[in-house]
Amino acid sequence: MVLPAPDLDDRRFQQLVDEAKRYVQQSCPEWTDHNVSDPGVTLIETFAHMVDQLVYRLNRVPEKNYLAFLDLLGVRLFPPTAARADVTFWLSAPQPETVLLPPGTEVATGGGDTEEAVVFATADELPIVPTSLARLVTMSARGDYADRTRDLEAGKDVACFQAAPAAGDATLFGLSAAVPRCAVVLRLDSEVEGIGVDPRQPPLVWEAWDGHGWVACDTDEDSTGGLNRPGEVVLHVPAGHTASVVAGHRAAWLRCRVVEPLPDQPFYRESPTVREAEAFTIGGTTTVEHAEVEVDVLLGESAGVPGGRFRVPAVPVLTDGPPVVVQVSNGAGWDDWTVVEDFGSSGPDDRHVVLDASRGEFQFPPAVREADGSLRRYGAVPAKGSVIRVPHYRTGGGRAGNVARGAISVLRSSEPYVSEVENREAAIGGVDAETVDEAKVRVPHQLRVWERAVTAQDHELIARQAVPSLARVRCLPVAGEAGGARVLLVPDAVADEPHRLRFEQLMPSEEVLAAVARRLDERRLLGTRLVVEPPRYQGITVVARLVTTLPEGNRVHQAALDALYQYLNPLRGGPDGTGWEFGRSVQFGEVFAVLQRVPGVALVEEVRLFPANPLTGARGAPVEHLELAPNALVFSHQHQVAVGTR
Repeated sequence: MVLPAPDLDDRRFQQLVDEAKRYVQQSCPEWTDHNVSDPGVTLIETFAHMVDQLVYRLNRVPEKNYLAFLDLLGVRLFPPTAARADVTFWLSAPQPETVLLPPGTEVATGGGDTEEAVVFATADELPIVPTSLARLVTMSARGDYADRTRDLEAGKDVACFQAAPAAGDATLFGLSAAVPRCAVVLRLDSEVEGIGVDPRQPPLVWEAWDGHGWVACDTDEDSTGGLNRPGEVVLHVPAGHTASVVAGHRAAWLRCRVVEPLPDQPFYRESPTVREAEAFTIGGTTTVEHAEVEVDVLLGESAGVPGGRFRVPAVPVLTDGPPVVVQVSNGAGWDDWTVVEDFGSSGPDDRHVVLDASRGEFQFPPAVREADGSLRRYGAVPAKGSVIRVPHYRTGGGRAGNVARGAISVLRSSEPYVSEVENREAAIGGVDAETVDEAKVRVPHQLRVWERAVTAQDHELIARQAVPSLARVRCLPVAGEAGGARVLLVPDAVADEPHRLRFEQLMPSEEVLAAVARRLDERRLLGTRLVVEPPRYQGITVVARLVTTLPEGNRVHQAALDALYQYLNPLRGGPDGTGWEFGRSVQFGEVFAVLQRVPGVALVEEVRLFPANPLTGARGAPVEHLELAPNALVFSHQHQVAVGTR
């Protein structure tokens, strides 16, 4: 049971006024006019109002003591984290020399009349390296290579694959220079078409060699229709792209490989050909973050006494990146001091500091006088007069940086040859700083867990502390295994359209999975087997026919679709709007009710529920209710609504 907080004085304004009037009757009986129009009553009410304010402040003393106790326990508010996104810088035209974008290059959202632009900065430098096509090699599914560079130079039609194409056939394009993180255009021309495939869905993948294996490239545009007609392919080359030797020739290789077709996907009956080919670099992609970097920040001079405290001017200090380092001058240079959680394990000569990131305060080691009168130091103390500085730290962050795909479109820094910028995926990872009320909820759980994962709630709490940007965490037992814990992670995501999420947005990255697994592995019980993974997403397609009496049927159609995507949403759906419950089935009646509540809908004529595969789009037979496994969440997939007027 929680101990009740005492109410030091429970009197309120009216009670104070009534008590004063009773005292007036006892001490001054000749004062008989106690109406509100009497000047004396006005004075009583004035003083009662002032006392009421004093009582309110007095009753806040227990809350202040509570916060003081949290401070004694060493509880610090979590600082914000910065949102990150991959942004592509497009060149106005291919350049003969490398275009180098330095760290700190600023980009921003478009903003508007009512919204302030959200500013991002590049975390690393980005070299946009020029390149050209040096080699053309074909490879059969059996692994036979053939150098077709001379045929291409002679203007001959070069068959990309075997006469009867098979999965595994490939065409390799050797570039003159490796182009990691760059956007490369392959311009192809031929008069012979690869007959048989659907140009909108060819059974091809584009890959790049990174020194260890072939890595898939994102394809921004393919106007060739799967090598079926003249056109261009824009490839985003991964970061590890490097040169290697293939068929006796050294080049930086890209390849187009035939893959096994999906069910009902047309396949090549003949090989496409290439008569002309060229390659050039048209842009580059790098990571930007919603943070500003402060450089060479002077904190002041040391007084030579233990327990010194210094603050940085711009707060909060972000701690979700490289560790912050404090430097102290030594007369000949600078000594690095390491930021630690506390001084409990620090020796007398350890150069340690403690950082309160929310307040931007650095505390140097204290000295404690023992019972025998000796002085024990928990770390070294900077010499008197030493200059203290922070070489660089990051500030900013927050949920404001979680912008949608395509929102980052403004280049704030002046960079030559760059015509436009865009983020091809939404920015994620931004979390606001922890509030005092949130800390009050967190600390009792943290003290109970005490850095050990025992119950399911312990696993969930530690996982959230490892990656604060996670939207949902759920811990379930591993089926058929005693002592197994399955931790399901759902990342936060920003919808491109209202409530419409893409499947890939709901998959946590390998870095997130590794961070949670590493933190839980340090704190799990001996013998507990951990499984850290995303949940299973069960796709659902709702097909409905509605009737409206309004003349604007398109508006009702859009509102109905928005209502379905909002309700059947793994992050913010469900009856209470906090996310669909794990394992909760979808009932026909609740979907019917969601559509009936849409403004303008006079009648819901028909509703049908179909299970769907969110990866392939395959739809199953209609069902009355959709069952979900305990580790599953619902995922909206291509709802269809028809609206008629009456």
